[in-house]
Amino acid sequence: MPEVYVSTDVETDGPIPGPHSMCSFASVAFLPDKTVLGSFSANLELLPGAAGHPEHMAWWADHPEAWQACRTDPQQPEEAMQAYVEWVESLPGTPIFVAYPVGFDFGFVYWYLMHFAGRSPFRHHGIDIRSYAMAMLKRDYAGSSWANYPDHWFDDLPHTHQALDDALRQGILFCNMLAENLGKATLQQ
Repeated sequence: MPEVYVSTDVETDGPIPGPHSMCSFASVAFLPDKTVLGSFSANLELLPGAAGHPEHMAWWADHPEAWQACRTDPQQPEEAMQAYVEWVESLPGTPIFVAYPVGFDFGFVYWYLMHFAGRSPFRHHGIDIRSYAMAMLKRDYAGSSWANYPDHWFDDLPHTHQALDDALRQGILFCNMLAENLGKATLQQ
């Protein structure tokens, strides 16, 4: 089965799930050539008893449009996560979770999947884009930030702090990196 790269972005009100909530998340499924197989996004009801972390909420105060976008029409996490599992399992290949940073995004998604759906369609398959860049650039982790990426890795897409936009942008970034790493011409959308 082919690998399907499921680029995922989360928006949260704190650093860890449980005491804090995942407010919104989105995934875009890609084949290696940047073919988009589909997308999934949901805004979520906040967890009972959870509260926004002061630092995160201060950041959101500086990004009111993004905050409003992730609070519009929220769904119950149980319904959203079950629908998400079904969507991922319907993809025509082995799903690989891709994020920047995978430790943060996968941590929230995995916790929500296990808590509300009882399983993860990704098992433990995940790729951190920054770590992938670290290897490709032959730099240490500090030197592998977005600021050091070559322009040809990017397509002209905005970074909006809205989960679906950011999942699409980072997925295309990853596919461009993958094409270069595998010795193929970088594909432009």
